[in-house]
Amino acid sequence: MSDEDENKIITVQSGAISIQLLEFEKSLLSFIGEQGLPTETVLVDVGQRQVVIRNIDTVLNRIDNERLSKSVYISKFIAATASGLFDAALNYLWDETIYELRMRVAQYDLAYFYDVAVGSSTEKRRRLSTEDDLQRIDDSDLIKGSNEIGLISDLGFRHLDFVRYMRNWASAAHPNQNQITGLQLISMFETCVVEVIKLPLSNVVVEIKQLLGNIKNNKITQDEASQIAVFFAGLTQEKANTLAAGLYGIYIQLDTTTQTRQNIQLLIPLLWEMVDEITRNEFGVRYARFIATNDQDRQKLAREFLDVVSGAQYLPKGIRVVEIGNAIENLLTAHRGLNNFYNEPAFARQLQRQVGETGKVPNEINIKFVLSIVEAFLTNGNGVAWNAEITYIELLNQFDSTQASIAVFSFVNKTISSRLQFPLCQRQFRRLVDLMRDKVTIPVMKELVSDIDSYTGALENMKDDTHINSKANAIRRIVNP
Repeated sequence: MSDEDENKIITVQSGAISIQLLEFEKSLLSFIGEQGLPTETVLVDVGQRQVVIRNIDTVLNRIDNERLSKSVYISKFIAATASGLFDAALNYLWDETIYELRMRVAQYDLAYFYDVAVGSSTEKRRRLSTEDDLQRIDDSDLIKGSNEIGLISDLGFRHLDFVRYMRNWASAAHPNQNQITGLQLISMFETCVVEVIKLPLSNVVVEIKQLLGNIKNNKITQDEASQIAVFFAGLTQEKANTLAAGLYGIYIQLDTTTQTRQNIQLLIPLLWEMVDEITRNEFGVRYARFIATNDQDRQKLAREFLDVVSGAQYLPKGIRVVEIGNAIENLLTAHRGLNNFYNEPAFARQLQRQVGETGKVPNEINIKFVLSIVEAFLTNGNGVAWNAEITYIELLNQFDSTQASIAVFSFVNKTISSRLQFPLCQRQFRRLVDLMRDKVTIPVMKELVSDIDSYTGALENMKDDTHINSKANAIRRIVNP
């Protein structure tokens, strides 16, 4: 068949679809109008629907038949698309994506995921144990935790974060007047399929899954531990941090067997040298949290874990670290939730009270504190929580030179970088740099501020810019975000 003949068939089929959609739309709007209801701007233009329908086969062909036969939400997505209800279609697409992601997490290692996604020593973590509990995890924590354990890629995380943003603020999940085009909808459909629904597990993810199974079910010898250390050497910094946090979470669970803890005692010293200072300090903070809550059993296990790696220097100096850490977790939970405009201000003020008038926080938690304020100040991309922003600006104005440097360099952080794909967050980041401009005193940081001022590319890609990366190593030694 020639290309010309094939194009004719596509045109005819497309035309037939248009006629059917127009007839359906006419009947439906007529019925709605007869009920005295508005009919304007209820349905998306037929031409936009056609854009999705003409391209939908290309995306669906990426999914195997067995998976397709169970994809009820994709069926609803197509039905809503054809009906001209793009906002509802996006909601169904997100439901399918979250359902698939939960399935993948459940088949991986639930305890490990919960430890990484919400923290092994938080109050929230104690309420999470079964597959059903995955429904208690916020969508933002689900995709972030899935990324950290390797179930979705860094690029996939950024793309899904965008789809989540659109689902929250342009879909039927909430009242809104935002319009979604056919190209946007089919692009988001492809993102969810490619990055989640049909994404195969990477070799690293498969190996970590096997490792966790061996740790929990078998006895590991010293020789076997040495062989596993070769695998550790190939991990990225982020994956090493995540694996260490996961092993810590397993170690302090009260139902963990003695044999499993002995296995971790053999392995964690071999991984420890690859773990960064932020993660090491976090283990100390969690130990202090157990002291604060008088959780003596987990306190003992957490200290035991640190003793195995000779990590006594990471024990926090006082209970203030725990109080500020709890305030940060509360703020981030509120900020990332759907009702953040209402919930956020109170938790922002709570953190401000914990920090005090000087703005000084213990070194163990300084970076986490700065990054949390930056994330909240940048907003969720949809709107500014005005009653909270006043508090954020007051906290930012208290930053010293080191904290200002961390704030400016925060664009290398995965969560912050993902936020920078949204126009509002981009404007807020420029405001942040202006607020920090006179606070940074180190020459290389002043150069970075100038580089950011002159940067004309997409801000979410700035961390990968060759010129900026030439200074990155020197900056990391200063701020280490």
